[in-house]
Amino acid sequence: MADTSLPAGLAPSTGEVAVGLLGAAVVSIAVNSLIALVASKFIPEGTERVGLALAEYAPATVIGILLGTLGWFLVRRFAKDPRRVLRVLVPIVVVLTFIPDLGILAGGAAVVNSLALIAMHVVVAAATVPVLGRVLPLNAR
Repeated sequence: MADTSLPAGLAPSTGEVAVGLLGAAVVSIAVNSLIALVASKFIPEGTERVGLALAEYAPATVIGILLGTLGWFLVRRFAKDPRRVLRVLVPIVVVLTFIPDLGILAGGAAVVNSLALIAMHVVVAAATVPVLGRVLPLNAR
């Protein structure tokens, strides 16, 4: 992760944090919509599509961003070396989010469906982590 520390007094405002998170959500939902559209083209007719409707993944995306932000905030506040902790924790948490996606595969969903959901989790992390690095810098306490 790049050094995102800011001098005292230049920390982003609550509004800047909200705008950053909103931007991460918009980007994530837009890219996830494309993933869902492409995946739907490869899922055979008559096969149930799980989690690929906007009404399913959009709220989950926002919840994921908010939970990730909470985790980032807590690590930033309490860890002695938050950068080091997050360098390990973020990939672990992203991989753990694959468990339900693999569960739907085990439940009979199409492989493409499961892979699309996995890709969506990666997209949310890829859109959110850089924003958090900017709006909640790790060296600002």
